[in-house]
Amino acid sequence: MTRTLWRDHDWHLIHTDPQAPALHMALDEVLTHEVGAGHRPPTLRIWEWGGPAVVIGRFQSLRNEVDGEAARRHGIEVVRRVSGGGAMFIEPGNTITWSIYAPLSLIKGMSFQEAYAWMDAWTLEALAELGIKAWYQPLNDITSEGGKIAGAAQAHRGGAVLHHVTMAYDIDAAKMLQVLRIGREKLSDKGTQSAAKRVDPLRSQTGLPRAAIIDHMIATFRRLHGLADDTLRSDELAQAEVLAREKFAGTAWTADVA
Repeated sequence: MTRTLWRDHDWHLIHTDPQAPALHMALDEVLTHEVGAGHRPPTLRIWEWGGPAVVIGRFQSLRNEVDGEAARRHGIEVVRRVSGGGAMFIEPGNTITWSIYAPLSLIKGMSFQEAYAWMDAWTLEALAELGIKAWYQPLNDITSEGGKIAGAAQAHRGGAVLHHVTMAYDIDAAKMLQVLRIGREKLSDKGTQSAAKRVDPLRSQTGLPRAAIIDHMIATFRRLHGLADDTLRSDELAQAEVLAREKFAGTAWTADVA
């Protein structure tokens, strides 16, 4: 396998209506497989969230990360993704999330750290154009002088790499701390009273609407790498709906690491 560059690929964009958290998890699995099998071109998918969620990493302990009672009280769905990394607190209007599905040739020969930096470079350029001085913080964060902006995670499977990023547009720090146990521990360890000091949302840094930032991110990717508008195929959505129902919405998968 020869190493490839971004422009060697015919990139496609998927940006659909809001979908349930479990369906997003399933779409990541399905689309990674489809790209790896050569059934779909390399793809950028912008997520729209159908409801609030906590997304935990593949190897995280559900009990250690999430206060289940608080999540139920706030109507927050807890799901587990296929990639590693840390927990994410999601509220639809406060979060910007995307996935990149690419052949492994795009990161051939790279270390994990190099692969993360390579996959996030276009994001840093887009943020710079919005007036935000941001940089890659190994292993999987994008940060700024004001604090963390985004977290990323990767998974390699079936000839493809899945790279997804969640950026904080705004944040309800009080609610996040009720739901995420790890957040409380990190903050108490640092003697910090406010989660806002650890996460610096894009709303305060840019003053722009969430949709305007998403449009700029898409435009930057299109300019740098090329990007054709696309949509989910009916068979991809059907596969994902079955997976969401039978795997990602079920307690066996979500509580796999208790």
